[in-house]
Amino acid sequence: MKKIILFGSILLSLNGFGQESPQELNCYNKWAAKFEERGAEDVKDGIYTDVIISTREGAKATCNNGKVEVVNGVIVKIYLLLDDGNYEELKRSWKNNSNMNVKIINGISGNMLTTYNQLINVLWPKKIKPKKAKASVAAEPTDD
Repeated sequence: MKKIILFGSILLSLNGFGQESPQELNCYNKWAAKFEERGAEDVKDGIYTDVIISTREGAKATCNNGKVEVVNGVIVKIYLLLDDGNYEELKRSWKNNSNMNVKIINGISGNMLTTYNQLINVLWPKKIKPKKAKASVAAEPTDD
């Protein structure tokens, strides 16, 4: 009986070591979850100076402020906002013309893939729909 208990406790302790800790969300994943949760308004044609440019490599992501031009519902040009307040056009070598005809769905552009396997997306945080109102909780009964 002692051997069974000892064996069971060893198995339980090994199981605890085998569990991976949950991976921390990067900036893109946090924004994508927010868009998924609330939804977003449609992005119309125009120049937007309030977007986020996300660059991802594997699990790592960098999110920068930027500007983007949208024509006929697709992204035409992307600019990064520099520390001095100026914009610099984002120029990359793209795989399979992945930067062409990039559509915007639910406030986030489709993936654009560089020749260095970086995934780039544009996000419109001001297009996120407001939080939905929650049901009000009824008061507890009183002895009055």
